[in-house]
Parts: sequence; structure tokens; C-alpha cells
Amino acid sequence: MSDRNPKQTKAERQAVAREKARALREAQLKKERRNKLLTRWGIVAGIVAVIVIVAVIVINSVRGDIPDAGPAPANGNINGGFTLTSTTSLEPADTGEVDVNNLPEATTTNEAGDTVPAGVEAAAPGEPVQIVEYVDINCVHCADFSATYADQVQTWLDAGEVTLEYRTVAFLDRNSPTNYSSRGANAAACVADTNPESYWDFMKAIFAQHAAGEVNNAALVDMAESVGATEAADCIENDGFRTYVKYADAVARAAEVGGTPTVYVNGAEADLNSFVETVQTAIDANNEEASS
Repeated sequence: MSDRNPKQTKAERQAVAREKARALREAQLKKERRNKLLTRWGIVAGIVAVIVIVAVIVINSVRGDIPDAGPAPANGNINGGFTLTSTTSLEPADTGEVDVNNLPEATTTNEAGDTVPAGVEAAAPGEPVQIVEYVDINCVHCADFSATYADQVQTWLDAGEVTLEYRTVAFLDRNSPTNYSSRGANAAACVADTNPESYWDFMKAIFAQHAAGEVNNAALVDMAESVGATEAADCIENDGFRTYVKYADAVARAAEVGGTPTVYVNGAEADLNSFVETVQTAIDANNEEASS
């Protein structure tokens, strides 16, 4: 009778033992490699988390360092705007101090019974038609609007047929790691304060470069100087009117301005697709009423 379970030879037993040892070593090496990989990924994840936390802290601290109360720039009105009466002059305003925690009445009712932001009103017969434009420096549609209509608005301004009030908000700071909406609005406020004759040209210039992306304060200084605002550098570099920008943004939000650009012509919100026609009709109607 044959043996169904023959006894292994010594050589066979040694071979089996070597195979088991090899398998154990290979399993151990795989485990060690896996652990090393997990450790490396854990370190990377930890570093990324730290970077994100630091970035959030830095951004929030930068935003949180802007005081709630402070001085308004020369020519900055209580509604957070600057009113051009020509391409080289701004309507004087003596607003003094502003406080985000003590906002003025944000809205009013126009002649049609609609609720509009405070300060939006129809012009008296024979007076320039009022245009109020809510803009964000980081807003591509505002840049497009400027590119499309700036020449026509300049013609109306130079003819004394309209006034143009820019109310600059910072809605898009939420998407900017550098608070570009606020910094750009601050630069514009600085120009209005120190070199009002250059304000129109600065607003055109800052929208014209929108496609190039966000720029730092030094570049904003260069932009201001390129249009003749040679006294605004310190104010731009040191966030001189960031409190006023914060205030203007808060007033716009209180007035429930929903986006930018939002434009009011002669006391009522305008359809941007018929902007030129709307303004020209208001100019003609005002002139006709004045002469009748």
C-alpha cells in the first residue's frame, strides 16, 4: 500500500521555510512602504491645512483691521459717492466723519413711487440729468460698461448735460485674496481727495486695465500718477480711505443694491441695454420743459 502523505525531505522542508520567510519579508516591506506613503501624505495634508489656515487668518485680519469709523475724503458724499460735474471737476461735499454702525437713511421714494437709493432723484427742468452708477473695481461688467459708454458719457459731461456719480462698492472682495475691490475703491477715493481733476481719467484707466487682473498698491499709485494724480501716493499705499470704502459698501447693501453695474438715470433705475437712449431722452425732455 502506498503512503498518501509522504514525509517531506529535509531539503523540501527548508525550501518551504525559505518561501514562507520570503513571503513574510515581502509583506513586511509592503507594509513599511504603505506606512511611509501614508505618513508622507499626512505631512503634505498637514502642511496644506496650515497654509489654508494661515491664509484665512491673514485675509480676515487684513479685512478686520479696517476701522468702522473715520474721515470721508474731500468730495465724498454721505451716500458713498463722488459726483462728476465735468470730466475735470467733482461736486464739493463736506461729509466729515462716517461710521459703518451709524448709516444714514439708505433709500427714498422717487416720483413714480418706487424705492430707490437715497440721493437718487430727477433733475429740475434745465438742470443736468443725474446719472448714478454703482460699480465694483473688480467687476468685469463694469469694465465693459465703461469701455462701451465712457466716450458718450464724456461728451455729455463736457456739454454740461449730465452729472455722473460713482458709488464704488466692494461686493467682489469675497472672491479676491488681495481685497482688490476695496483697494481699488480706496485708490479712487484718494484721487478724488487729492487730485479731483484726475478722478474721471483714473476711473477710466482702472476699468481699462481690468483684463490684466488685480494689481498691487504700487501699480495703483503708478496708474494714478499716469493720469496726473501726483499727490495720491501716500493715501493709496496706506489705505487712507478704506473706512469710507467700507462705509460706502455698507450703505449700498442697506439700499439693497443687488449687483454691479447698477445705474440710475434721472431718478429711476435704467435698463443698461438702452442706456444711451434713456439718458438722451431725459436730457431732451428736461431741455424742452425748461424752454416751455
